[in-house]
Amino acid sequence: MKTNRGRYDREQSHPYRELARPAFTLVELLVVIAIIGSLVGLLLPAVQAAREAARRLSCQNNLRQLGLALQNFEVTKRVYPPSREWDGDPNSDARVWSAQTRLLPFVEDLALGAEVARNLDNSYDTATLADGSTLISSLRIPVLLCPTENNDRPLIDGSERHYPLNYGINMGTWLVFDPAKRTGGDGAFQVNGKLKSAHFIDGLSKTLAFSEVKAYTSYRRNADLSYFQAPSSPAAIDAYGGEEKPDGAHTEWVDGKTNQSGFTTVFAPNTFVPITISGKLVDGDWTNRREGTDAVKTTLAAVTSRSYHAGIVSSAFMDGSVRSIASGIDSLLWKALSTRAGGENLSGDY
Repeated sequence: MKTNRGRYDREQSHPYRELARPAFTLVELLVVIAIIGSLVGLLLPAVQAAREAARRLSCQNNLRQLGLALQNFEVTKRVYPPSREWDGDPNSDARVWSAQTRLLPFVEDLALGAEVARNLDNSYDTATLADGSTLISSLRIPVLLCPTENNDRPLIDGSERHYPLNYGINMGTWLVFDPAKRTGGDGAFQVNGKLKSAHFIDGLSKTLAFSEVKAYTSYRRNADLSYFQAPSSPAAIDAYGGEEKPDGAHTEWVDGKTNQSGFTTVFAPNTFVPITISGKLVDGDWTNRREGTDAVKTTLAAVTSRSYHAGIVSSAFMDGSVRSIASGIDSLLWKALSTRAGGENLSGDY
C-alpha cells in the first residue's frame, strides 16, 4: 500500500521551508522601544547642536558680508555711511534711511539699492519700488536676518508694512546725537556722519561695526530728560520713564534711528534690562529722544546687543573681521570696543 511518508519527509527537509517562530513578547517589545528611545535621547542633543552651529555660521556669514560691504562703501565713497541724515527739521521724513539701506548695492543687491537711492528724499513709510505698489520697507532682506530669529515676520501697522533686522550698527556708548550742537556720539556711525578711516584712531580691528540685536524688542522712548551720564546698573533704566512701545524695536530695517537699526554699549551683550511695559517688567531698551525728532532734545540710548545664540553675540568689526563676543565680557572692554577714538588700551580675549 502506498503512503505519503516519503513526500512528508521531503517537505520537512526542504532547505527553504520557513520554520515557525514565536512572536515577540510584550517585555521584549518594551525593551526594544526603551533602547530606541535612549538612542534618540542621546542623538537629539547632537543633532540640535549641529543645527545651531550651522545657524551660527550662517549668522556670522551675514555679518561678514555686511563688513565687506562697509569696506567697499568706504573705498567707493571715501567715507562711511551715516546712521541717517537730518536737515534740522524735526517734522521731516526725508533721508531718514538707515546705513543698512545704503549698503545694499555693496551686498550685490544693486536693483534694490538703486530703488533706495531714488527714494532717499521720500518717507520710507510710503516709498515704493518702480511698480508703484510694493513698499520698500516691507521687503525681507536675507542678509539682515539671523536664521535663529524667532520673529522672522513683517510688522503691519495700518498702511505701513515693515520687516525687522538682526544686525545693528555701532552708535557708541551712550550719547547718540545732540541736535542743538549737531554733534554725534563716539561710535562708528553718526547722524549726518562722514567718518573716514582716519577718524578711527583706536584702529579698525578694535572698533565694532555691527552686532546682533533681537527683532521685536520692547522699549521706552521720548522721556526727554536733560543730559546725564549713562547708568551703571540696568535696574536704573525703568525709572527714567518714557512712552511704552511693546515689541517695537528693531522692526524696521529702513529706519536709521538707533532704536530700529543700531545698538549702544551701555550694557554688556545679552544683559537683561528691565523696563515696564503694560505693568510688567520685560527685557527691553530705552531711548531718551529718537534722533532727528526734536531740534534740541538729546538722544541718549541704552539699546543692548542681544542674540539667540547661547552665551555670545556675533559682531563684525570695522576691518571686516567677525568674532563671537562672550556675554560675560567686561563692561568697560565692551564700551571700549565701541569707541572709535577713545584711546583705550585693549587687552585680553574678547
